[in-house]
Amino acid sequence: MYTAIVFLPLLGFFIAGVFGRQLGARPSELITTGLLLLCAALSWITFIQVGFGHAPLQVPVLSTWISSGSLKIDWALRVDTLTAVMLVVVTTVSSLVHLYSIGYMHEDASRSRFFAYLSLFTFAMLMLVTADNLVQMFFGWEGVGLASYLLIGFWYEKPSANAAAIKAFVVNRVGDFGFALGIFLVFWLTGSVSFDVIFAAAPGLANKSIHVFGSTWDAMTITCLLLFMGAMGKSAQFLLHTWLPDAMEGPTPVSALIHAATMVTAGVFMVARLSPLFEQAPAALTVVTIVGGTTAFFAATIGLVQNDIKRVIAYSTCSQLGYMFVALGVGGYSLGVFHLFTHAFFKALLFLGAGSVIHAMHHEQDMRNMGGLRKEIPITFWMMTIGTLALTGFPFTAGYYSKDAIIEAAYASALHHPAAAYGFVMTVIAAGLTSFYSWRLVFMTFFGTRASAGHDHGHAHAAHDDHGHDDHHGDHTPHESPWVMLIPLIVLAFGALVAGFAFEGSFFGHHYDEFWKGALFQGKDNHLLHEMHEIPSYVGYIPTGMMVTGFVLAYFMYIVAPGTAGRIAAANPIIYNFLLNKWYFDEIYDFLFVRPAFWLGRLFWKTGDGKIIDGMGPDGVSARVLDVTQRVVRLQSGYVYHYAFAMLIGVAAFISWYLVGGVH
Repeated sequence: MYTAIVFLPLLGFFIAGVFGRQLGARPSELITTGLLLLCAALSWITFIQVGFGHAPLQVPVLSTWISSGSLKIDWALRVDTLTAVMLVVVTTVSSLVHLYSIGYMHEDASRSRFFAYLSLFTFAMLMLVTADNLVQMFFGWEGVGLASYLLIGFWYEKPSANAAAIKAFVVNRVGDFGFALGIFLVFWLTGSVSFDVIFAAAPGLANKSIHVFGSTWDAMTITCLLLFMGAMGKSAQFLLHTWLPDAMEGPTPVSALIHAATMVTAGVFMVARLSPLFEQAPAALTVVTIVGGTTAFFAATIGLVQNDIKRVIAYSTCSQLGYMFVALGVGGYSLGVFHLFTHAFFKALLFLGAGSVIHAMHHEQDMRNMGGLRKEIPITFWMMTIGTLALTGFPFTAGYYSKDAIIEAAYASALHHPAAAYGFVMTVIAAGLTSFYSWRLVFMTFFGTRASAGHDHGHAHAAHDDHGHDDHHGDHTPHESPWVMLIPLIVLAFGALVAGFAFEGSFFGHHYDEFWKGALFQGKDNHLLHEMHEIPSYVGYIPTGMMVTGFVLAYFMYIVAPGTAGRIAAANPIIYNFLLNKWYFDEIYDFLFVRPAFWLGRLFWKTGDGKIIDGMGPDGVSARVLDVTQRVVRLQSGYVYHYAFAMLIGVAAFISWYLVGGVH
């Protein structure tokens, strides 16, 4: 069963990718979607058997992959509770995205290729989460990067899509370089890349030193920081986040797949999987907490002023990933994974709901050109409202249980760790900001009128999800999406409502031990889950208070007094433009890295390769040969007296040499 879950998407990729043209678009859609639905059903069975049953840890070995000296790497599937959770998340969201795409992409001429890419992405992600060693995980890690490049740049006719795909690929390579170095260090320290061997050796590596970069470092600290560098790139954390909003250039189902539950959560999964290593590196966990808290706040501030409906949700994803890393950084690994689990439902719901809005508006993405849609697309409106309630942490929705638990955990840990106090403050502020920009999206999109929707502040250009056909923005009546697109929304809405209270007790409550069965490591000094029950009761109400505050502000600024936002933006142009331009990170990176890289590339190309190597090498030699031959060929004039004159000169030279120095 486990093998089928992993390899059925690969089978779908080969069928749609190799035989898609012969089969046609409709069979490709149905085959790949059917295989993913089967994978999702098998994953839920696995989740119940492993998480709630008595199925032991299983590691079926498929084959030997690498055997070189002491290095032995098998293709093996590690199936424990953490794997089962990720299988459910990945296959459920992916299968619903496949189903949704049948309706959303129905006008696209390259549907077979699109569904092949979706299946390839899912296979790579499943290889990542079922890996039993670091090298196999890295294989899935890089496979996800490749598939995301193909999906983001699916509409390769658009220069912006190509640029976004390249940007995502390059930025992720920066993080992956650190991840690779971390794997090398783990092998150097333990002599293995297998998780069982690494985890068994981890306690003995505490306080061990390593000499690297000309200095002496704590071995586990430098190792975990390098591993976390990979997580920062894949999960779009602060400083390596710039690829995430640009990835919106891909089709909306891609945005849901990449940003809801799969690629961006790979970093969270990796840190949770390697919790035995991170527990031996408190300094690295401090960095994880600080980066996570900074990301939660930073991304939320940018989401306040974005006008592209998909970019608002993208920055929301970035911010929520920051919450997950705060949980991991303070030692609440199960809390981070629980928020990953619940976030998958409501964030996929919001992205697919945004796609339904874009479909209704004939591929318009600028919220300033929307408004009053709740009466024209009521099902989409209620589904997105449910997703917004869950995202903002409305009581008894999925986000209420997972996000609030992270804030409480940060507070409980703050008594011992200053970084946790920072994480607590940042996540609390981000909770208020999240509520504001989430309800801002709802009010701008579904309330008011389309004539008044454009009165919001902002100077960003309108964006369009171009399907390769003519757009007629605003010249028709918005319409509800077909049921093939609405059914996934309803399923995800159900998860966004019930996933929190249904699984809270298992993930971090009274049934923690029997659910996880050791899949997550808690150090002997890690009493976070117990300490969470001893915090003051008012702390639990802080996130709800911030949620209400954000809602009230958004309601006042966009419903009661619609022009308020524009007046505030006009009165504070520096702050507004700072946020609108995403803290100018793209401009800073362009100045510090992109332009110097291009300058260096041109230097090596034009000067180094062109002028020096080619100029003094093959091109230079061939040029000199041509020069000589062009001069020599002039001697072949065709006139007899020229040749006779040359012969006389030769004879005279020979006689002169003979008389002067030839014979003595």
